[in-house]
Amino acid sequence: MTRIESVTLRSPDPAAVAAFAAAIAPGLPVRAEDGAAPPRGFRGFTLSLVVPEPSAVDALVAAALEAGGTPVRPPRRSLWGYGGSVAGPDGSIWTVASARKWSSKKNHGPDGNRIEQFVLQLGSDDVAASREFYLERGLQVEKSFGRKYVQFDNGSGPITLAVLNRRLLARNAGVSPDGDGRRGIVINGAAGSFTDPDGFTWAAA
Repeated sequence: MTRIESVTLRSPDPAAVAAFAAAIAPGLPVRAEDGAAPPRGFRGFTLSLVVPEPSAVDALVAAALEAGGTPVRPPRRSLWGYGGSVAGPDGSIWTVASARKWSSKKNHGPDGNRIEQFVLQLGSDDVAASREFYLERGLQVEKSFGRKYVQFDNGSGPITLAVLNRRLLARNAGVSPDGDGRRGIVINGAAGSFTDPDGFTWAAA
């Protein structure tokens, strides 16, 4: 099964990006490499951490801000749970969310930053076309909601891939959809080297 092994963020200051990711959660499959001028505006993707408790959301967001992140959307309650977002040193948006439903936001355990799932969400102008593109490259659909959202089975891989409407992704993250940041990330996996319909680059792991 095709799987994502890691992602590489491109930045003029890769050391700051690497230190930021390590401060959030040591061992995350996130690399950093030197890039040219930083992309402008929304990068078109988010790095999303799913955790079991609202207290873990608060802890990880606090760690991200302490490590030099910029607040985007403070943690808050919504119909789907509890979460917030932070921009990293390179401008990439990181979101942290509790998997608990709105009626179960109360903390049921000690504070912690245990990550249940690490999801790379890509913004697409045509989710259906992106879905077919990735199916042809060996990925298997785990969840799909029409032309709005598709999540692929990551098998035993450390990163889950999801594709959703770009404007919806930006709205969920709390930013404007305008930007040219697709060149700010490289996805490393077994699918080979290619560029997807929305301009995201993959490299053979």
